[in-house]
Amino acid sequence: MKTKLYVAVLAMLPCALFSCRKGATNINQSQLQVSSPNAGTARLATQATTFAHPGLLHNAADFTRMISKVNSNTQPQKSGWDTLVANSHSSSTYAMKGPVAIVYRGSGSPENYSKLYNDIAAAYQNALRWKIAGTTANADKAVQIMNAWSSTLTSIQGSADRFLAAGIYGYEFANAAEIMRSYSGWAAADFTQFKNMMLNVFYPVNHDFLTNHNGACITNYWANWDACNMASILAIGVLCDDTAKFNEAIAYFKSGAGNGAYGHVAPFAYTDQGGIAQCQESGRDQGHSCLDVSLYGAICQMAFNQGQDLFAYNPWNDVRPRIQGMCEYVASYNLNNTVPFTTYNWGNGTNCTAQSQTVISASGRGDRRPSWELLYAHYVQLRGLSSPNIAAYAASMRPEGGGGNYGTTSGGYDQLGFGTLAYLR
Repeated sequence: MKTKLYVAVLAMLPCALFSCRKGATNINQSQLQVSSPNAGTARLATQATTFAHPGLLHNAADFTRMISKVNSNTQPQKSGWDTLVANSHSSSTYAMKGPVAIVYRGSGSPENYSKLYNDIAAAYQNALRWKIAGTTANADKAVQIMNAWSSTLTSIQGSADRFLAAGIYGYEFANAAEIMRSYSGWAAADFTQFKNMMLNVFYPVNHDFLTNHNGACITNYWANWDACNMASILAIGVLCDDTAKFNEAIAYFKSGAGNGAYGHVAPFAYTDQGGIAQCQESGRDQGHSCLDVSLYGAICQMAFNQGQDLFAYNPWNDVRPRIQGMCEYVASYNLNNTVPFTTYNWGNGTNCTAQSQTVISASGRGDRRPSWELLYAHYVQLRGLSSPNIAAYAASMRPEGGGGNYGTTSGGYDQLGFGTLAYLR
């Protein structure tokens, strides 16, 4: 993913000012400050006190299901397993690209963040292979990678892109560690060292972004910047049994000020079209719209495994929860269907200079990211909800791969992937 410092979204203004399409419902800033959502939409964040392990993208029941499907050669899960095994990052002989003491992204010398995202992909993939097949060589490789980085990495630096590195790679690395926490071959002291890296290197950057937004206008950054940092904080909270951090991420999701908060990320819902919801980045390009889908799917999945149902969070009683509606909208357009688009207004820079988008962007249309199986498994298989575009996109990606299957640049590593194996029921 190549995300530089561009413009993002001003707090949503009333339709009277900006000519919303018929059937579109937008959320304004005052509505986002609702402190008492409708009953039954989700538990309050302050109720999170203890954590289930493993409990990020995958829980114990998920692994039991994966093992059963692979051992019985059940399709399409077995094809997902075969895709994992064929990926060179999943090999127990994978040669690490790092570690380094300082990771640079966007600026700095050398700009070396590819070392980190390659090694994280390898740690996660080896962890999956160990958890499913019990191969200690894969477990030892995952531990080797995590120990090497946690004993070496001291900071994440660069341009504003450092916040993307800390967010995306933070939540991904935490997921690899969450799988491996039960491995007897990972010494307690080394696990503690890894958690300290997450708490002292990744979290401060995540928290700083959500708090200060790099000193810019609150609407200056696109939704994915907030989303990846929320994902990292949430994952670190679970990994480290840190209630405050977990609740910080949940609270920001529900009522944060930036473009990644609920309602901002999908500002317009179309009641006359089944509740599909325009993505905040749809007028920018489709690569980043699909990145939003992948990040919010991960956030919701991790929270769901800890009893926080953000998938169904719907404080304004929309036809569909905004996250589901946004995913349906993005999937539909990227499957070459026509979707509505409401003129989108925001402010950028430090002075919130007025900007506007009047049409959806076709740039990157048909973007391929391994993130749709998670959404299909939850909304269609688990909940039995109609999500035809999510289902079609998931089918078009099946079997999903992961880092190393979608090119060598960072966009191919923005998702951990392997959803056909990991999520299908």
